[in-house]
Amino acid sequence: MEFFPIFLKLRQQRCLVVGGGEVALRKTRLLLAAGASLRVVAPELAPELADLAESGELEHVSGRYSPALLDGLRLVVAATDDAEVNRAVAADAEARGILVNVVDDAEASRYISPAIIDRSPLMVAVASGGSVPVLARSIRARLESLIPAGYGRLARFGASFRDAVKAHFPDVDARRRFWETVLEGPLADAVMNGDEAAARAEMEARIAAGGADRAGAVYLVGAGPGNPDLLTFRALRLMQQADVVLYDKLVAPELLELVRRDAERIYVGKARANHALPQDDINQLLVELARQGKRVLRLKGGDPFTFGRGGEEIATLAESGIAFEVVPGITSASGAAAYAGIPLTHRDYAQSVTFVTGHKQDGTIDLDWQALTRPQQTVVVYMGVSTAAELCQAFVDNGRGAATPAAAVEWATTERQRTVCGTLATLPGLMASHGIASPALIIVGEVVELADKLAWYRRSENSAVTIQED
Repeated sequence: MEFFPIFLKLRQQRCLVVGGGEVALRKTRLLLAAGASLRVVAPELAPELADLAESGELEHVSGRYSPALLDGLRLVVAATDDAEVNRAVAADAEARGILVNVVDDAEASRYISPAIIDRSPLMVAVASGGSVPVLARSIRARLESLIPAGYGRLARFGASFRDAVKAHFPDVDARRRFWETVLEGPLADAVMNGDEAAARAEMEARIAAGGADRAGAVYLVGAGPGNPDLLTFRALRLMQQADVVLYDKLVAPELLELVRRDAERIYVGKARANHALPQDDINQLLVELARQGKRVLRLKGGDPFTFGRGGEEIATLAESGIAFEVVPGITSASGAAAYAGIPLTHRDYAQSVTFVTGHKQDGTIDLDWQALTRPQQTVVVYMGVSTAAELCQAFVDNGRGAATPAAAVEWATTERQRTVCGTLATLPGLMASHGIASPALIIVGEVVELADKLAWYRRSENSAVTIQED
């Protein structure tokens, strides 16, 4: 290793920044955040540095650098735009045994400042040895998305129980296993979601019980319209922690590849009139698995609360006293419309949008046609592939013109996406001739006219195909 990674305790330690510009300001912010007693030497200060000096948060030495300023210091940063001055600061600091960083000059530095993820007291630092700082910042940005702010609360929570856990679990391995169950389960989720009182009571009960794991929890996670890149960070994290996953036909195969590999997977179907498990059985299975102490992931295409029966499932969980969480996803209508280049609303075409389901539980079509056939409105029909002909005819019979633009979007947002554009009169035939099948959405309204102009999603010659009516 060219540099040894280390964390310094700088609270109330005397530190010096040489320079008064924007680079010096960035270093100053970090040192002040660490609680350093800071002095900045420069003939002039950038406006924000001047404000910090005026408020007493740092001491400004107006003038040029001199070696005498290094006396009694713990750490120095050389951040001027003069390479000779920076090298002189580094040489003087080295002679006195003071840690020194020269901005953009790793060779002259005794230490370098990494890219930092601050979840105090949890800290993560990424460095490239000073060679490619942009790469370190890029990696930090990726890690930021995987480490929610709640981890800081979790770290503080764990610290408050450290002595109690050590007293109850003198064996190191037993203590490690206990912490693993605490930091990756429902208790940790309660802390990060702000319910620390419940988490504290649960933690005390677990310690008293000798670490025995208590009931599990269920997570209803929206998997979005299909493209893995559209998952929320929370969804991805839960997918990688689950003990068992219940999924249905609307979940794209690519998404299942992101689930923890050793997790049990249970297919529950949910195709129209062909359910691998009836809804009531799914509800009870969620309860049973959670009572076994498992972290149960109910993975749903789109959003759990938009034609996903999430409300029915959590009602059963609530009645059974099972802890649960709902993680929203990008609903399929938004994903399909965006990737097909069809705005759901547009000032010149549609001032409202309505989502409906293409069939009731018994398979019949019974919609509020008076509301759905109003002008300047977009209607998105979920689960309407099998009844497309009846649906389009019903729109016409209830006053919507047969020439009204309409589209079907199959496997939206994935590389298998196909969009068929026509009218209410022609769309059913186009869908049949091109073999459009579920999962697909139907979009009705003048905004469909924009698909040819605004369609942007083209990953390969055979993907994201838009088929226009001849």
